Amino acid sequence: MPVKTEDLNSVCGVVQKQCCSGALRGIRCQAGMNAARAGHACEGNSPLCGEDSQMDCCNCCALGLRLRREGKGCEVHQHLSYPCGHVFLTCCEEGEEGLAPPTIKKKQRPQPTVLPKRGNGPCSQQCSVVRGLAQCSCFPGFSLMADGHTCEDVNECVTNTHTCQANERCVNTVGGFVCERQILCSSGYQLSNGVCEDIDECVMRTHNCGMGFQCQNTDGSFTCNLKQRCLTGFTQDSHGNCIDIDECSSVSEPCSTGFNCINTVGSYTCQRKIIMCSRGYHSSPDGARCIDVDECQMGTHRCGEGQICHNLPGSYRCDCQTGYQYDAIRQLCVDVNECWRYPGRLCAQTCDNTPGSYQCSCTTGFSLAFDGKNCEDVNECDNNPCGQECANIYGSYQCYCRMGYYLKEDGHTCEDIDECSQSIGNLCAFQCVNVPGSYKCACPPHGYSMSPNGRTCQDIDECAIGSHNCSASQTCFNIQGGFRCLSFACPDNYRRVLGLNHSIYMDFFKDTFITFLECLCFGYLDFQWEGRNLSDFLKNK
Repeated sequence: MPVKTEDLNSVCGVVQKQCCSGALRGIRCQAGMNAARAGHACEGNSPLCGEDSQMDCCNCCALGLRLRREGKGCEVHQHLSYPCGHVFLTCCEEGEEGLAPPTIKKKQRPQPTVLPKRGNGPCSQQCSVVRGLAQCSCFPGFSLMADGHTCEDVNECVTNTHTCQANERCVNTVGGFVCERQILCSSGYQLSNGVCEDIDECVMRTHNCGMGFQCQNTDGSFTCNLKQRCLTGFTQDSHGNCIDIDECSSVSEPCSTGFNCINTVGSYTCQRKIIMCSRGYHSSPDGARCIDVDECQMGTHRCGEGQICHNLPGSYRCDCQTGYQYDAIRQLCVDVNECWRYPGRLCAQTCDNTPGSYQCSCTTGFSLAFDGKNCEDVNECDNNPCGQECANIYGSYQCYCRMGYYLKEDGHTCEDIDECSQSIGNLCAFQCVNVPGSYKCACPPHGYSMSPNGRTCQDIDECAIGSHNCSASQTCFNIQGGFRCLSFACPDNYRRVLGLNHSIYMDFFKDTFITFLECLCFGYLDFQWEGRNLSDFLKNK
C-alpha cells in the first residue's frame, strides 16, 4: 500500500538522526585517537549524544599504542568488541609514527543474536538527540530501566498485556510473546507433549478394584477381573477347567528374530533356526536366508599392508591404493613413479615422485600455480630487492640505477658516479663539486659569481655595486676577483681635476684590464702608483 506522508516524514527523520549521530561519533572517535597518539589523558563523559565515543576510542587507541611499545603484538583485538577492536588494531599497527587518519581495516564481526545490540551513544538500543541531550528509547517489547539507558524485556504474560484468547496459553519471549492453544483431554487421558495419552490406572494404582479382583487397563479406563486361579501358562475354559495356553499362537512374536517358537505345557521354548550357508555367507538374524559376509568390515580379510579391501558377494578382493601397483613376484604393492611413466605430461617444469603420488615444483623465479601443475612467474620486484629501480623479467629480475649512479658488482646496490673525477668535470671553469646522482660547478668564495650557464665564473664588480670598503679619499678600482683602493696626490703647484674619465689599459692579471679615474695635473701628469711613475709608464706604452 502507499506510504503516508506523515510516515514518510517519520522515516526520514529517523534516518537523519541516525546519520547525524553516526557522523558525530566518528568525529569524536577520531579526536579521541589523536589525543591518545599525542599522549593526552582520556577524558569525556559528556551528556551529549556520541560524546562517550571520544573517551572510548582514546582508551582503546592508548591500549594499542602501549602494547606496541611493549612488543606484545596486536592479536588482542580479536577479543575486543567493535569498534574498540578496530581502533585498537589501527593504533597498534601504526605505532607512534603520526597522527594521520586511520585506514579502515576489516575484522571478523561477532555473530548476531536475537537480542538488540548496544547501539548509539550511551543507550543500549535507540538514541535520539532532544535539545542537544541524549534521550534513550527501547524497541517494542522492551521497557527503559531506572538508569535511563538500559532496556529490559517486558513479560506480557505477567503484565496481562498479551492478546491471547481464552483457549490459548501465553508464553513470554525476548521482546514479545507467543500464544499456544490449550488442548483438553477426556477423562482417563492426560496431556503429554501436546498429545492426549491414556492413563494406566492399574500402574498408577488409581483404580478401585477390590480384593480378589485384578485391574486390567483399557483405553481411557480400566476393568476389574477376577484373579485367575490357574497356574501361569494356563487359563480357565468355559467350564472352569485350567487348560494350557499356546503362547506361540496367542502371543505376538514370543521369540526374537532367528528363533522358532515351540509350545510346551504351561510355557514355551525358543529354538534357533538352522540354515546351511555357503562359504562367504552366513544366516540372517531371523534364520530365514543367507546373507553375504563383509570380510572387509569384519577384518577377516588377508589383504597386505598398503592394500585396499573390496567386498564381493561371497568373497573379497585386494587392490592396491592409488599410485601403487601389484608386484606379483614380491606379492606386495609397490609405488608407481608417475614422473618416469608420464614424462613431461604431469608438470610444467619439475616433477618429484612421492609415495603413492607425485608433486610438481618450479625453478627459481617461478611459483606453483593454483592448479598444482603450471608455474607462474614471480615478480621479485614486489620484495624491493634492488637499491633503486627493479625490472621484472621472465623467471628473474634486473636491477638498474637512476642517472648519475652505476650498478655495483653485487647486481643490487647503486653507487654514485663521481663526475668530477671523469672528463665531464672539466666542464667547470673553476671547481667541480660532486653531489649524489650528479655534479655542480663552484666559484671562488669571494669576488666571483656563477654565470647563467652554471659552469663559468664571472667577476663581481665591487666598485659598481658598492660592496667595497674604500674611504672617501680613495678611489675603488675593480680587479679580477676583488678590488683596490688607490690614493692620488699631485705635486706642488698642481691641483687635481676630477670629472675626466679616461680608460688606461694596464697589463695586469694575465691580460685582464682595469679602469680607473685619472688625475690630470696642469702642465704635468704624474702620480705614484705602486712605486711606478705614471708618465714613464705611458711613455713605455
